[in-house]
Amino acid sequence: MVEIKDLFKRFGRTEVLKGINLTIRKGKVTAVLGPNGSGKTTLIKTILGLVIPNSGKILVNGKNIKNDYNYRKIIGYMPQQAVFPEDLTVREVVKMLMDVRGKGYNPKILKSFVNGFDLDRYYSKKIRTLSGGTKQKINALTAFMFDPEIFILDEPTVGLDPISSSFLKDKIRDEVEKGKLVIITSHIMGEVEEIADDLVFILEGKVYLKGTVEEVIKMSGERNLERAIAKLMEKGYHVKAS
Repeated sequence: MVEIKDLFKRFGRTEVLKGINLTIRKGKVTAVLGPNGSGKTTLIKTILGLVIPNSGKILVNGKNIKNDYNYRKIIGYMPQQAVFPEDLTVREVVKMLMDVRGKGYNPKILKSFVNGFDLDRYYSKKIRTLSGGTKQKINALTAFMFDPEIFILDEPTVGLDPISSSFLKDKIRDEVEKGKLVIITSHIMGEVEEIADDLVFILEGKVYLKGTVEEVIKMSGERNLERAIAKLMEKGYHVKAS
């Protein structure tokens, strides 16, 4: 479980997070949504320990993460755009990560992703020769291969073809069924509606809405999540967090 309590963050005079309080539970896919500049990226980076808050705290499995980065070992992070050494082959990147992380990778998961993404034929190719979609597949592979307890997936299906996208979404649901905690961000509302259980809508550094996807759609009076979110973002439309 991830607990966020009274989290504030400012950059200079700009207050980006303004007292965030959230509990994100295992066995769920939680989508963190919001327009550009809302603070959602800062929130994600704070959970990852890449941004240090001015005040407040984050607990992972009941333990405060402040000054303790060992918790990162249980997180599989998939950034929107992964950066790998351009002159290494796919095989060398995978081996490098195994060496850096040490023991702990799951060979069954590795094989499943290599087969599901048809990565065998790219294993000897250098990263710089690969398409954006293939790099995204490697990005997903490296996030899952160490069998983490927590997944943070930033726009996970961007650049993927429909078959690969479906494969990854199935893998996400498989992990949730094992009791894992999954946080995603996405601009594709149909995707969020398909795979997310809970939704957190961030606006101007605050939690404006939280609840299940079904609750959000019902509350908005719209017929799907895309229209519900559009309504939330209309000027002058305010929703209190549940």
